[in-house]
Amino acid sequence: MKYFQLPQTNLNVSRIALGCMRIADKSVDEVDELIKTALDAGINFFDHADIYGGGKSEKVFGEVLKRHPDYRQKMIIQTKCAIVPGQRYDFSKEHILKSVNDSLMRLNTDYVDILLLHRPDALCDPKEVAEAFDELYEAGKVKYFGVSNHTPLQIELLQKYSKHPIIINQLQLSIVHSVMIDSGLNMNMKEAWAQDKDGGVLDYCRLKDITIQPWSVVQASWAEGTFLDNPDYQKLNDVMQALADEYHVTKSAIAIAWLLRHPACMQPIVGTTSPQHLLESVKACDVELTRQQWYDLYLASEKPLP
Repeated sequence: MKYFQLPQTNLNVSRIALGCMRIADKSVDEVDELIKTALDAGINFFDHADIYGGGKSEKVFGEVLKRHPDYRQKMIIQTKCAIVPGQRYDFSKEHILKSVNDSLMRLNTDYVDILLLHRPDALCDPKEVAEAFDELYEAGKVKYFGVSNHTPLQIELLQKYSKHPIIINQLQLSIVHSVMIDSGLNMNMKEAWAQDKDGGVLDYCRLKDITIQPWSVVQASWAEGTFLDNPDYQKLNDVMQALADEYHVTKSAIAIAWLLRHPACMQPIVGTTSPQHLLESVKACDVELTRQQWYDLYLASEKPLP
């Protein structure tokens, strides 16, 4: 495993994080094995959200921490709040504070290292968010703050009133879902690839030392599912397989290595519940794609260069 200093913090974090969205239906023993595998492989960053499994993901994770209290000091735990499923997004101070307190109880810890606001709230009052951040920080319940799925101006609005820097923006990104890269490559062109759908979020985050955490790293779209072994992406799979053979890793490791190759120093979120698949993904850190190989993968997903 490779590590890097998370900008604007004193945290030394693994280049790959374990996403805990899908552990809700696993037994405590199964999650115990997954966490041990992650720690043994050098992963020290664990990503949660209060809505994952309706809170069950945090709860089963917390049961493992009850078994192994010593694990907590080896971990950087991140959780997210603000989605009320099927109803609203909620950045109110009351909701943020309650969500964090509930997450801490489920996770069996008295603090989380990082709290992210999960999706933008149209009724966001940034002053109220700043008050919530202050209260959580002063109580020692949250050390650092970030967002997920936010545009540059949405972050600027939050930052205007908060004295706590926004350190992370968690965004969907993969070889196939590469909207934030497509628009930059095709600037000032008439084609659809040139559409700026995110306000230049990739360059903005690099300028502001905000770490991008890619999610759904092997997914084409919600409708299509994974692009791995997907016949609709045969050309991409052929290129991935050739590189996997060259580097003696799996295609999933190549997909993650494509993200790691970007100079923005992103931290991919790997959401597998299989210890074996996790170990395969970690090998992405040993792969250093050449510039040509990176572009070969990009073009194999049927993206044009102007």
